[in-house]
Amino acid sequence: MSNMFSLVLMGIGLFFWIWGVFGMFGRRSTVWKLHIIGVADTLGSILIIAGLWVQYPREWPLLLLAILSLAVWNTMLGYVMAHCSTRETAK
Repeated sequence: MSNMFSLVLMGIGLFFWIWGVFGMFGRRSTVWKLHIIGVADTLGSILIIAGLWVQYPREWPLLLLAILSLAVWNTMLGYVMAHCSTRETAK
């Protein structure tokens, strides 16, 4: 049962990764595209790590650190990239 739940979490995470890539093909602004790929990548990666957490519960400290690092650094990196992108277009 836990193996199936783990695979479902990983599958949903993979879906978010693919969904983020398809968001890049629209005619929206660069900042919107960065937002979509940032959210999809962060959420997909966290769900994949949560799936690993279900399969390997003894490794919870390392997996929790990975989830927290992804949540913080992907958010910060997305903000910096969006800020630099808007500075380039304003010139």
